[in-house]
Amino acid sequence: MTSVERKDVADRQLDALLERLDRLCDEVHTLNRRLDSGDHLLRISHELSTLNESLQALAFAALGQQGPSVRRRGTG
Repeated sequence: MTSVERKDVADRQLDALLERLDRLCDEVHTLNRRLDSGDHLLRISHELSTLNESLQALAFAALGQQGPSVRRRGTG
């Protein structure tokens, strides 16, 4: 192999390596975006849980001292 041929092979290998690195970087960016959106979903879930607890507290406060009156349906 001549030095020119070796240089061509080395250049092709370097190009292939750089292309692979570019694909890996793209994949890492995609994963980071997914993780970021997952963090946002966790915050939303926490806020919804807090809101649910507040609504339950308000509902019980609205009932006052007496519990809810529940009518049972007939079985027949």
